[in-house]
Amino acid sequence: MAAARVRSGGRPTLEEVAARAGVGRGTASRVINGSPRVSAQTREAVEAAVAELGYVPNRAARALAGNRTDAIALVVPESETRFFAEPYFSDIVRGVGAALADTEMQLLLTLAGNDRERRRLAQYLTAHRVDGVLLVSVHADDPLPDLLEQLGMPSVISGRRHAAETLPSVDSDNFEGARAAVDHFISRGRRSIATITGRLDVYGAQRRLDGYRKAVASAGLDPDERLIAPADFSEEGGARAMRELLDRRPDVDAVFAASDVMAAGARHVLRESGRRIPDDVALIGFDDSAVARHMDPPLTSVRQPIEEMGRTMTRVLLQEIANRSSGDGTKERPRIVLPTELVVRESS
Repeated sequence: MAAARVRSGGRPTLEEVAARAGVGRGTASRVINGSPRVSAQTREAVEAAVAELGYVPNRAARALAGNRTDAIALVVPESETRFFAEPYFSDIVRGVGAALADTEMQLLLTLAGNDRERRRLAQYLTAHRVDGVLLVSVHADDPLPDLLEQLGMPSVISGRRHAAETLPSVDSDNFEGARAAVDHFISRGRRSIATITGRLDVYGAQRRLDGYRKAVASAGLDPDERLIAPADFSEEGGARAMRELLDRRPDVDAVFAASDVMAAGARHVLRESGRRIPDDVALIGFDDSAVARHMDPPLTSVRQPIEEMGRTMTRVLLQEIANRSSGDGTKERPRIVLPTELVVRESS
């Protein structure tokens, strides 16, 4: 140990750690920076070398040399009202926080729900004040993902903008989740099955509508466009859409809402109209949030692993940052789709 310190002028270097562990400098850097893409054997070897040599990362020097800030931004292009009303976002934050717990990274939460906030965020990111960005709930026309690519900023998106998304992405299987919901209705003898969609400039909402259409067509049911009502993922939007559906098709006997919050709005309107749930109209939501479990009757819902999505996004982003820092950049753009599950309760 003393000899190693003499060679480096007293303070052990990253190169000496790598040599002692028998790995390359980039691999040693990934271990020290907490990258998940390192084998357990390699991690143990590097950590043993760190302990033997007494290596202590100089965070200030590392940040300066690598243009690092040791911070990442979680960007939600939504209003403050929707962020705090929708349980989805708090679950994402919880997953991100869990993935960062054992790292030195700080998390910056930023809402960008209007043009002024987006301009301010663009200036902040252009100054490279964070090492990477997690993007959640992005709309198709949002310019932020393109800006991030122009800046060369490591980024991961949850909820792709479209099928040909260029950023690394983590999503749930929205199509199969919606199809499972409608198949459940059909298995229970429902035939006038409606859907309340989310905003269709959100790719996940489009995929849920696609899954609904596929299940209806596969069952040989009438694909009546009057059974499709667009909304905006809010409780008020769900209530408004439910009123439209009852006006158009009073015989509706099942409703798939593309979020639990919209399902809660639909439930109020169904109750007001004298419809019993599930006797007259069965109801299914999406997310399997606390809203679903506390409704009366408890809501059947499509569970998406939201916290796991947050954790997975963060792990992918940390790897992107580590690759950039060590010069091991890759053209591979991970596209991860996590499975959904229908949780059946009394509402269907």
